[in-house]
Amino acid sequence: MSSIEHFSRKNITKDNPLFSSIRSVIETAFYGNNVSKIRHLTDAYALAKASPGTITTDLDVAFTNELQLPTDAKVLVTNDGEIVGRTAAARRITGQQEIDAAFYSELLREAVFKARTKQFYSGEVIVGLNQEFTIKSHLMLPADYSPNLYSYLLNFQIGDAKHLFYQQSVKINTGDIFIFADPDWTHPDFPEGVVVIDPLHNCAGILGLRYFGELKKATLTLAWSTAHRNGFIACHGGMKQYLLEDKKYTLAAFGLSGSGKSTITLAKPKNKGSVHVLHDDAFVISKEKGSTTALEPAYFDKTQDYPMTSEQINYIVTAQNIGVTLDEQNKKVLVTEDIRNGNGRSIKSRFATPNRVDHIAEKVDGLYWIMKDNSLPPLIKVDDPSLAAIFGATLATKRSTAENIRNQTAEQLVIEPFANPFRCYPLQEDYQDFKELFQQQTACFLLNTGDFQGRNITPEETLDSIEKVITGTATFQPFGPLKKLQYLPVENHVPDFNNRTYLSHLLTRLETRLAFVQTRKTYQAGYDRLPDEAEQLLLQLLDELHRYSESLHN
Repeated sequence: MSSIEHFSRKNITKDNPLFSSIRSVIETAFYGNNVSKIRHLTDAYALAKASPGTITTDLDVAFTNELQLPTDAKVLVTNDGEIVGRTAAARRITGQQEIDAAFYSELLREAVFKARTKQFYSGEVIVGLNQEFTIKSHLMLPADYSPNLYSYLLNFQIGDAKHLFYQQSVKINTGDIFIFADPDWTHPDFPEGVVVIDPLHNCAGILGLRYFGELKKATLTLAWSTAHRNGFIACHGGMKQYLLEDKKYTLAAFGLSGSGKSTITLAKPKNKGSVHVLHDDAFVISKEKGSTTALEPAYFDKTQDYPMTSEQINYIVTAQNIGVTLDEQNKKVLVTEDIRNGNGRSIKSRFATPNRVDHIAEKVDGLYWIMKDNSLPPLIKVDDPSLAAIFGATLATKRSTAENIRNQTAEQLVIEPFANPFRCYPLQEDYQDFKELFQQQTACFLLNTGDFQGRNITPEETLDSIEKVITGTATFQPFGPLKKLQYLPVENHVPDFNNRTYLSHLLTRLETRLAFVQTRKTYQAGYDRLPDEAEQLLLQLLDELHRYSESLHN
């Protein structure tokens, strides 16, 4: 599948549903005299290197030939100011309750007009790395932010004639993605900036925000929305396939940044066999075939776990919001581990995972919802497809420094359905898609990667638990009185169902999920209302737990 860039003149009418006021405002800006198109990564590198504020380190970029970069290319560093994460409060999705598309079209018209005296650069990329799902995206940025354009072209696949899979894919009735960004824009009514997304018309305006992640996630938001409309399940997660001696096992792990999603996806197997890594952040699953396609070749990874001695430093191409210092050889190198600020980031090339693939034909065997809910042991198996979808819709986790949050603390437990804060369509549609996936031989598991009963759950304990499932050596036990749940015993993390304090805590967390489902009935006029069975099944779990708890008193 591919998108439409050129329209026949007879189809350029107001009756064409692919056009909208916001899309026309944004796309038109790309053709101004003040916009220069960057067609090659070598040119993007040169511009980024010469940009004010860029630091050219003494670290060589690996695989320059494969990345279409100069052979002497160095790792480039740029830093933002106060804000070093995504600002969810800035997002406005047209079509949702109380979002006036006409107002935001006017806002964007004025922003484009005021930006006309500035030099802009534009570039195009391919989002989706297999002909089964692939679309084009176009981005324009002011010249002073050319490092972000360079990172964008690296993070996605720069569009050129070499990509036969795009040329050979079947066109779908949707336009290319167009994104206009002006980080210098200010407005008294939008002190945190604004991100206007028109999902039905594949366009976005990003105003007053410098953070690179805004560009990446706006693009993925539109790509996921397009995929959803065309028979795919949109996935904010990681996927890999284990190649064991006697079988293959395809694993998908869903979680917010900082939950362990990348650690799980990129970890090497401890036992015999190897793995193919699809991606650690974004992919789509075909509802018809069960196959999976990655949306990006590169990785926009946190640097907090990678000191300068880490092998992963070798695969960095650009870095954002991290420090630079001189080593013993007087060479400029990186100061990682979030010493300068939280959420230091880098674009790492696809070669960070030598076993990388862009498409997996086999269906998903196991899907893992990653929680940071300390009422849950490290790993739970969910035996009912509807309940599996409910736990995804009420995924309980914690925010991280990847997000610019004002009214929540990093330790505050929040519910983020399916670990995807970038959804542009009713929640019920994701619920139904995942439920159907669980009805088709995909097993569901809950992973708690936080702490349980006062003890931290280590990455090793999480990975060991997963490998037991994959190799068929996991022995599950009933999760107390909850008939549709089983848990894997892990030393020092065994739930005590004779402990009233623990039972009360578990009840509270289930009640939190129930409250979330109930509030969706009226929030934003019921836009994200879930089917009645979601409430009924949670009430059933609570009833089983209440009756069991009361039996302990008798």
